[in-house]
Amino acid sequence: MEPTSIIIGSVIGLVIGGIAVFIIQKSILKSKADTILKKAEDEGESIKKDKILQAKERFLQLKDEHEKGVRNRERNVQSLEDKIKSKEKKLNQQLEDANRKEKVIEGLNDEVKVRLDLIEAKKNEIIKLHQKQVNELAKISGYSPEEAKTTMMEALKDEARTEAMGYIKEIVDEAKITATSEAKKIVVQTIQRVATEQAVENAVSIFRIESDEMKGRIIGREGRNIRALEAATGVEIIVDDTPEAIVLSCFDSVRREVARLSLHQLVSDGRIHPARIEEVVAKTRKSLNEEIIETGRRTCIDLGIHGLHPELMRMIGRMKYRSSYGQNLLQHSREVANLCSIMAAELGLNVKIAKRAGLLHDIGKVSEDEPELPHAILGMKLAEKYGEKPDVCNAIGAHHDEIEMTTLISPIVQVCDAVSGARPGARREIAESYIKRIKELETTALGFDGVINSYAIQAGRELRVMVESEKVNDQRADELAFVISQKIQNEMTYPGQVKVTVIREKRAIHYAK
Repeated sequence: MEPTSIIIGSVIGLVIGGIAVFIIQKSILKSKADTILKKAEDEGESIKKDKILQAKERFLQLKDEHEKGVRNRERNVQSLEDKIKSKEKKLNQQLEDANRKEKVIEGLNDEVKVRLDLIEAKKNEIIKLHQKQVNELAKISGYSPEEAKTTMMEALKDEARTEAMGYIKEIVDEAKITATSEAKKIVVQTIQRVATEQAVENAVSIFRIESDEMKGRIIGREGRNIRALEAATGVEIIVDDTPEAIVLSCFDSVRREVARLSLHQLVSDGRIHPARIEEVVAKTRKSLNEEIIETGRRTCIDLGIHGLHPELMRMIGRMKYRSSYGQNLLQHSREVANLCSIMAAELGLNVKIAKRAGLLHDIGKVSEDEPELPHAILGMKLAEKYGEKPDVCNAIGAHHDEIEMTTLISPIVQVCDAVSGARPGARREIAESYIKRIKELETTALGFDGVINSYAIQAGRELRVMVESEKVNDQRADELAFVISQKIQNEMTYPGQVKVTVIREKRAIHYAK
């Protein structure tokens, strides 16, 4: 055969084979497609049947719920109908009872009307008989009814007045007998219910140190440290042979406390020199002022006193560092406040006002102005200035009889002040007169122009006066020392002699930034 015929025959065979393969694959794919279609139709039919069954079940469920709701509503309606019928029955019964009662009341009204008519007739008959008797009595006595009434009233008035005077005399006599015993009973009960302290204030404080080596550092080179500390605090610092102790002497307990705290801080820090001393003293004085305010606030809270002016509260805090005849002024005022509250409660008076007046009664002793007024009057003016009530102001001003007492609280404050100060060990007259004399020394020097501060030290035997270098020159400083000493000599009474030292110091201060 020829190659061309072979090639053509191969091509024709390939074509016929490809056609046969195509037909076979087509039939296979058709068979698979029919199978998949049939399977899908079967699954769709199954899903359709499931959905139909679910829908039927849901329909039956909703139908049951609806029937239940209908039955519940029917039961509720039936219950309401039964209640309405029951109420209707009760209302009918009540209506019948009301009708019966109305008939009974109508019968009673008729009976009452008949009886009222009888009573009115009897009343008219009694009035006629009474008038007849009055007329007969008037004829017999010769008095008209008005005259007889007036005569009888006057007689009764005289008799009542006589009996009342007898009762009054008996009551007054009984009151005179029992008043003294009742007053003593109230005072004794009040004293017994208040706890008192027997501590007495001193004019010195002891500062403890760890070793005597610290004394040399406190004194400083040529005594410059101790002089700076005395000048800054106004306290005399006594460094002697007493082991591990330094004595701080000053009549003003606030200054002593500033000096004590400053020394404690300087010793703890270890840096002791004049500049550091002034810085520490200034910080300590500021801290102590804050503590004074907190003490006043805490005292008011402890005693239950509210609405006090901040300035009065600060003065109460200053009482902690002030003594009255050796008795701590704050403890004395707290004691008087408690005594006043107890006594006012026993007498049925206002306890809060009594306690407030008792706490503030000596507020004039801590005034920084200190004018020439008794402390009671000064305290009254301060209380008026800061909005206290008239009852409190009068009690403060009258507790030493400087003004007239106008309220019942005033004698209570006076009595409680006397009770607190008169108990054994409470006061010491010598300390108070000493403090007053020292204070007068300082005040005398402060009255001169150019004086910044004045400090009485060595129990009043020396007065140190600090002056401004710009206003006072060296010659004027000599004159001031002489004039102040002459004024003290002419106006004051004191034992021994008083040394007046005027200190004029020039300072140049610059800051490196």
